[in-house]
Amino acid sequence: MLFSVLTVSDRCSRGECEDKSGVLLSEILSAHGEVIKYDIVSDDIEEIKSRLIYMCDELKSDIIFTTGGTGFAPRDVTPEATKAVIEKEVPGIAETIRYESLKITPKAMLSRAAAGIRGRTLVINLPGSPKAVRESLEVVLPVLSHAAETLSGNTISCGGDYK
Repeated sequence: MLFSVLTVSDRCSRGECEDKSGVLLSEILSAHGEVIKYDIVSDDIEEIKSRLIYMCDELKSDIIFTTGGTGFAPRDVTPEATKAVIEKEVPGIAETIRYESLKITPKAMLSRAAAGIRGRTLVINLPGSPKAVRESLEVVLPVLSHAAETLSGNTISCGGDYK
């Protein structure tokens, strides 16, 4: 699988703090495929949209993970940028991450993260903390291969045995 990682953070984009979440995300994903692009952008909706479109349409990423910008802060616009560029929503991913995260912290219900498809690319928003990134990935990693395979047009294993 070909992954791209996009950290959304004003402070990280200005070099005021280290991006721990995007780095962790890239490290974990490297064990499951190739991270072809890692980038940091500010909490600017047009910049996020532009980067997502590039990662989908030009780089042909199978899966893009964003980290950050999914909360209540005035500049948190990652879900809005994601929804503006995707063609189909995949609400089950964000719902399941929130559901599983609620078992750990009640603050999970405050996540506005989204997920969806643009072309043959799946885009998944994750929270901005390294702890939440790790926990969220544990939820979605089991289905990523199937998602990427299906998006590529290979539906041979669809409807197969699930346990």
